[in-house]
Amino acid sequence: MTKPASADKPVENAAARRRELKGWLGIYFLATTTVGVFSALYQLFHLDFLGTLMGSAYYYLLLACFLPPVFLIYPIKGRAIKNSPPSYDVFFAVLALASNLYFCWHAEEIGAMGWEIYPPMTPLICGVVLVVLVLEAARRVGGPVFAGLCLFFATFGLYSSHLPSLLQGMSYGPSRLAAYFSMGPSGIIGLPMRVVGNILIGYMVFAVALQATGGGKFFLDLASALFGFVRGGAAKVSIFSSALFGSISGSSISNVLTTGAITIPAMKKAGYPAHYAAAIEACASTGGVLMPPVMGATAFVMAEFLGLPYVEICIAAVVPSALYYSGLFLQADAYAARTGLKGMPRDQLPSLGVTVKNGWIYIFSLLLLVWMLLYMRWEVWAPFISAALLLLVATTRQHEALRLKQWAGFVRGVGTVLAELAALLAAIGMIIGALSITGVAHSFSSEIIKLAGGQVWLLLALGAITSFVLGMGMTITACYVFLAMVLAPALIRSDLNPLAVHLFIMYWGMASYITPPVALAAFAGAGIAGSDPMKTGFKSMQLGVVKYFVPFFFVLNPGLIFQGPPWEVAQAISGCFLGVLVISASMEGWVLGLGRPPLWLRPVLFIAGLMLAAPELMTDIVGLVLLVACLLFMWTNRRRPGRLHKKEQSNVLAQ
Repeated sequence: MTKPASADKPVENAAARRRELKGWLGIYFLATTTVGVFSALYQLFHLDFLGTLMGSAYYYLLLACFLPPVFLIYPIKGRAIKNSPPSYDVFFAVLALASNLYFCWHAEEIGAMGWEIYPPMTPLICGVVLVVLVLEAARRVGGPVFAGLCLFFATFGLYSSHLPSLLQGMSYGPSRLAAYFSMGPSGIIGLPMRVVGNILIGYMVFAVALQATGGGKFFLDLASALFGFVRGGAAKVSIFSSALFGSISGSSISNVLTTGAITIPAMKKAGYPAHYAAAIEACASTGGVLMPPVMGATAFVMAEFLGLPYVEICIAAVVPSALYYSGLFLQADAYAARTGLKGMPRDQLPSLGVTVKNGWIYIFSLLLLVWMLLYMRWEVWAPFISAALLLLVATTRQHEALRLKQWAGFVRGVGTVLAELAALLAAIGMIIGALSITGVAHSFSSEIIKLAGGQVWLLLALGAITSFVLGMGMTITACYVFLAMVLAPALIRSDLNPLAVHLFIMYWGMASYITPPVALAAFAGAGIAGSDPMKTGFKSMQLGVVKYFVPFFFVLNPGLIFQGPPWEVAQAISGCFLGVLVISASMEGWVLGLGRPPLWLRPVLFIAGLMLAAPELMTDIVGLVLLVACLLFMWTNRRRPGRLHKKEQSNVLAQ
């Protein structure tokens, strides 16, 4: 069991573990980042004035730019005590650079001469070196648990023929596996690394540009101006700003540590208990990864798996993410209503007009990005154009011009993000490679279908449990990739919608971030709030309850992801939103306009909401009847809704 972070020992910020490269190493980092981004622009905009990168040369060049900095930025263990990396880390960086440049130079020969099957000695040695370095880079960035899982799959092909039927596959020798992982189409430069090179790099540049030019502060000011003055305004500011920021950053933990440092103290000051404030921020930050338009790396990998345009993934994710945030928003409002929490004074809040006037470029760049995605279908070019616009405006504005130091910080930010992604996704590529070369993906899928006995609900329950457990020890992308290979085919063969199945896996993989015993996002928030981590984790489960049942509903009724006839889509969406409203009321014990329901009525309301949200017309009717009966009972027996007595309020705040 993972040990939770204590209140006085918060979850460590990844930035604290990084070295800040200076001197010639700093110049090298800036240069390789610039070369890597230029290579992406050159390749993706189909330029040819310097020649053409053949075969897999482009992906090896990206690894040559972004893998070596991992060894310079991240120490071999613990925190970065000093900024100057030791000689062995410089040596590892040189090896990573040399091996990837070698493969980049010989990319044509790899494909033409079949080196991934029969490698000569020199490329085999380079391949072994690259596999070891990728595993070590994954350990430094993703932690020992993630690296251990990658190591298991890297060696899995050595003994897979001796395993039980569920995991049984073909076995190979170490040289065959090393060659396949380093030079094959489904290894280190397989699907995840191709996603980085073909589409994700532009969105990461846009995300860093947004932060470097002050987008984070703008989102917070905008949320404060819109919601700060209403009841429970501090919590609503946290939800809105974290949703916007999280969608761009694509990271739950960094979102909590960035926006939570401001929003959690504000919520505590407004009257929310420490554990409640931390839980709201954890849920809001986690949901940002599931919210369009960026959604983090996993959505891009999903688009490649399904062979769909990325924009279709975004459209499908709109309603589920709106349902999730509606549940969170309504519970925060209900808590404020039943405890009498007021909004913040208007004179302490930023002006909406001034905020929009000063930050119009952030709104415009996001709208431009969405327009280019939805209308122009420029999935590859859109983020680069939006990022260029942001940087251009920031550079030309006299009062906030980007100077040389800020430009260097921007390039470092891009390099750091892409170095982390290169380490993680190259290692995840080996998971795909191991499942592909051994054939385990097919056998595992077949065995799961047999185990479920044709029962779709049981198959989905097994999928949810598997996704949740794997999400505890793996990054969301690694968890998704593994399950997309071994579980998704079984669900799709049961006549379920492929897009809904892949979103289902992604949602349940994220559930562990707010669910004890791991609950990394909740524990990060608890560290900032000074609250009990487990208490915060269980409160996060309550506030994020929508995440646990909505994935089942959109798998069984794809109308929730806009798959199906218009009338089915309308019925599914309206019923689910009403269900979320009722569930939120039951979870917080406050019905808008009617006040507090009796304790025994709350489970009935929860069941009514669940049936309204369920994907069948009959359950909608039963749920509606139950809801009307509950509301009539409360209407005839209502007490005047309003602020609680001081004794009641103190009891509620102590919960």
